[in-house]
Amino acid sequence: MTHGWGSKKKHRGAGSRGGVGRAGITKHMKLHFKKKGISVGARGYKSMRHKGIKPRVRSVNIRELAKLAGGRKEIILREFGYDKVIGAGNISFPLKVMAKGFSAKAVEKIEAAKGQALKDE
Repeated sequence: MTHGWGSKKKHRGAGSRGGVGRAGITKHMKLHFKKKGISVGARGYKSMRHKGIKPRVRSVNIRELAKLAGGRKEIILREFGYDKVIGAGNISFPLKVMAKGFSAKAVEKIEAAKGQALKDE
């Protein structure tokens, strides 16, 4: 049973020596990078930055402005919890829109319908 290796459980295969080549490197690198504040996972390396630091911008499409306006001529997006207007869809009536940001297409479409796109701070 032994044939020079002592007990039979001392020489079962690669598991007893930890593998060959770079086997186990991921675990060792995780420990190394954890000390430096970098997260390592199956999808690569990324900084362990807090998710709440980056501001979240809530946007609304032009096609949804008519529903939000509800027949009014003026709409303030801050009241509805939106920050930016993006240009998907069309608008068929003049509407004065106040928002923190607009895409270039959104401004074109609002002004083409004889409306106004005003910055709101």
